[in-house]
Amino acid sequence: MTTDNATYDVTIIGTGLSGTILGSILARHGFRVMLLDGTQHPRFAVGESTIGQTLSVMRLIATRYDVPEVANLASLDGVLTNISSGHGRKSNFGFAFHHDGQEPDPRETNMFRIPTGMGQAAHYFRQDTDAYMFHTAIRYGCDARQNYRVEKIDLAADEVTVTGADGSAYRSRYLVDASGFRSPLAQRLNLRETPSRLKHHARSIFTHMIGVEPADDHLGFGPQDQPPVPFNDGTMHQIFDRGWMWIIPFNNREGATNPLCSVGIQLDPRRYPARPELSPEQEFWTHVDRFPAVKRQLANARSVREWVGTDRMQYSSARTTGHRWCLMSHAGGFIDPLFSRGLSNTCEVINTLAWRLMEALRDDDFSAERFAPVERLEQGLLDYNDQLVNSAFIAFGNYDLWNAVFRIWAAGSVLGGKHVLNAMIAAQRTGDDEPCRRLDDSPYPGLWCPIDFYAELFDEVVAACAAVDAGTEQAQQAGDRINEKIRAADWMLPPLEFNRPEVRYIDPTPERMGAIAGWAAGHPRRAIRELLADAAPTH
Repeated sequence: MTTDNATYDVTIIGTGLSGTILGSILARHGFRVMLLDGTQHPRFAVGESTIGQTLSVMRLIATRYDVPEVANLASLDGVLTNISSGHGRKSNFGFAFHHDGQEPDPRETNMFRIPTGMGQAAHYFRQDTDAYMFHTAIRYGCDARQNYRVEKIDLAADEVTVTGADGSAYRSRYLVDASGFRSPLAQRLNLRETPSRLKHHARSIFTHMIGVEPADDHLGFGPQDQPPVPFNDGTMHQIFDRGWMWIIPFNNREGATNPLCSVGIQLDPRRYPARPELSPEQEFWTHVDRFPAVKRQLANARSVREWVGTDRMQYSSARTTGHRWCLMSHAGGFIDPLFSRGLSNTCEVINTLAWRLMEALRDDDFSAERFAPVERLEQGLLDYNDQLVNSAFIAFGNYDLWNAVFRIWAAGSVLGGKHVLNAMIAAQRTGDDEPCRRLDDSPYPGLWCPIDFYAELFDEVVAACAAVDAGTEQAQQAGDRINEKIRAADWMLPPLEFNRPEVRYIDPTPERMGAIAGWAAGHPRRAIRELLADAAPTH
């Protein structure tokens, strides 16, 4: 698989989905790629839940770069047919508020069902998806070293050299670090911000379990309060003040062969300081015991792997690109698994980086200025996601404020997915990559719906939550105020009822999705007409 002391076009550190998708693209287009990783496949990885926008960007990458294997990740059928039977179904995001010692109130629940037009998403059993893309990268021609510990990185004007603990050295024209928190490149260049600029604070406890029962069986809701599809058909978020738990089932479909569920909890350490006298497992159960419905759901659950407990998970980097190098996605920073934006962010970075890197390799020009749009995107993705998740944690203390955050996030996901889809359709119609390249020219780099009217209301939601956190506005007052703005917003997708805060379950049926084009066609805003009318623009 490898040749010691060889010279490559690109060395990629990290063989998770980010590194192997990029490696597959580069090798598919004739470039020599070395993949290095400190562990080996198959292996556990976080990032098991997807969103509709993730599917859209994956399909764009598959089409734009002619790597059809990436499209197999973009649907449940694709992963079941081409990867393994170990994945779960994800038809929705479910959210339920919980208060200590109380049964959940159905009036404090939400669901966002993924639009059927985007296809059915999957809960990734990451040991299988990651091994699949690793093998794909090898088939396209990447070389690889697993269980390889990077000892030294030398960044010269004309090449990059990565040396391992075993003394082997790999030279390349460009280096991408797609690893994670312990990024060798971030350590080598002292890139971590200390303290981090990020506002969100959370630590994590997680594992895989068997015996997890569907939340629907234990919430105790009557027929009139049932969601359009079971919560168990998707990712369940059990919300409480300054924290949340996730339940990601891999066994929630007919014919499932994987009995596991991914289970974990995110806690604001300022509200819930670490308890060193407890193991991660013991601390997890102390929180489960607070909430009767969750306690019933997990009464028969048992972990099948060692529990992981972390300190604060948020980190950021002062820079993510430089001369002949790039820190990609989680090597550059991380926020929180809430809203499942991690893989979507990763794919957006790959989409923006890949064509620039291939042109740089052809031109033999690796100046930092050439990759400045990648820098802006990565930092913007981190900052906008930080604002979103930090606002959500603040809003966890008041349902109406949370409902406003939920709506601005979900509506933006629909609009952002269509924004990507339009670019892909326009590129296919014209045979020109320019519509895809214009995705990089956003006035709001990193915002999933980079349009003025969305950015304006998003900023108002963030400011309202910040005022609540600072004590200058009451949470209920802020929630009422923002929800009135949501009602009044003329772009808030009325066929899907995002503009009606009393509608807790957003169900984008084919009929409702079909009505959007007719509504948009007569809209006074040109941006709405161009984004949501049936035909995607070709200009």
